[in-house]
Amino acid sequence: MAKQAKSHPYADPQAFDRLMLLIATLVNYPGVGYRENDRAEISEPGNHHNALEALKNQLRELAAAVGFQLPEGYPATPTLRRDLEKLRDYYILDRRMYRWGYYLGTGVMDRDEFRVAFNALESQAIYQGDPRIRQIYRQLRKRLRGFEFNEVQTSAVRWGKDYPRKDFFYPVRQHLNRAINYTDPQEMMEKGEFRNTLFHQIDKVERAIVEGQAIEISRSFDLYGHQKVGPLVIWPLQLIYYDIAWYLLYESCSNGCLAIARVNRFSNYCQILTPGGRGIEAQKQSLKRAYRLLKNGWGFKLGELEEQQLELRGELEFVRVKVRFFPPVSSFIEEGELRHSHQKIRRGPKDSQTGKPQYVDYCLELPPRSLDEFSIWVQRYGDRAQVLSPPQLVEKHRQAALNLVDRYTKANN
Repeated sequence: MAKQAKSHPYADPQAFDRLMLLIATLVNYPGVGYRENDRAEISEPGNHHNALEALKNQLRELAAAVGFQLPEGYPATPTLRRDLEKLRDYYILDRRMYRWGYYLGTGVMDRDEFRVAFNALESQAIYQGDPRIRQIYRQLRKRLRGFEFNEVQTSAVRWGKDYPRKDFFYPVRQHLNRAINYTDPQEMMEKGEFRNTLFHQIDKVERAIVEGQAIEISRSFDLYGHQKVGPLVIWPLQLIYYDIAWYLLYESCSNGCLAIARVNRFSNYCQILTPGGRGIEAQKQSLKRAYRLLKNGWGFKLGELEEQQLELRGELEFVRVKVRFFPPVSSFIEEGELRHSHQKIRRGPKDSQTGKPQYVDYCLELPPRSLDEFSIWVQRYGDRAQVLSPPQLVEKHRQAALNLVDRYTKANN
């Protein structure tokens, strides 16, 4: 007796079309279902949002755009829910909640978002010299050959129409700050410029960061004359690119002191000490403390342990600094509205000829550890900047000016 054929749930043409339209909607509208409310926290009272309803509306819009006439109210929410379960059965969707919108696998961005992200990736690969990012960038660039980027955000809703092709690889945005040291071991090998630095161990450092592992590294040299060289046992917290170089933010395992140091000043050595790790939550708490110090200060010098403890408890006395800037530099100082979260800019009396302030006073309070780095920032403006307080900083800049005059005088004699 012949076995009776079992009807497939998507054997009906309308059901099959519906499933294909659902997949097309997820492909062309990544994040559909919650994108328009992405600033709200789902756990907050009153923020309930029917993601399935938004998904259904987008599916119907796509269907109409490509010529499918769906019945009014079709598909019903329970039907759509079953379709989503079917996609989970085939591992097209993950078996998890999609609270912030539906998307397939890693396809969380639309074309325009992906182009912006690719530009950022390109910058970090080329100019900041991140070896891992450089490898990913090269792989993506190969995979994307022939990819057409249309100005229209989602080309699927306009199938059949011809739009001009755009160059996906054109760097609309670029971050030109360039690393001044070799950072990529492969580049070092190709150029015959070996550097015995921690960049050769950077993958191991990154794994230690995300797994909360303690590591031992070794500082090769100390340019500040503090003789802080040799082995160092730390919890690595973050790799930071700033201005011209990569830095490692870390916490000392011996006393919990937080510090930031240039990656290239550590040698080609990294030993994992705690394979199990302390967990990501402990990492996050230490990172949070470090960023409180960074927000209060100026630059990357985080100070000694006792200072950090006082500062984090709100018991450290800050130093009030005041610098007077003169034209044309004063205009650039005024422009920096967000240079520091605690700054105050006060304008002096107006010049009768230009109508602009004769000077501006830049005021803020800093922890003592930050005065040296703040002083370096002021010095870049030369004779257009005058330190007014605190007294020790006034004297430091006055003496630096006298030393410079003396140096030029001796050079001309």
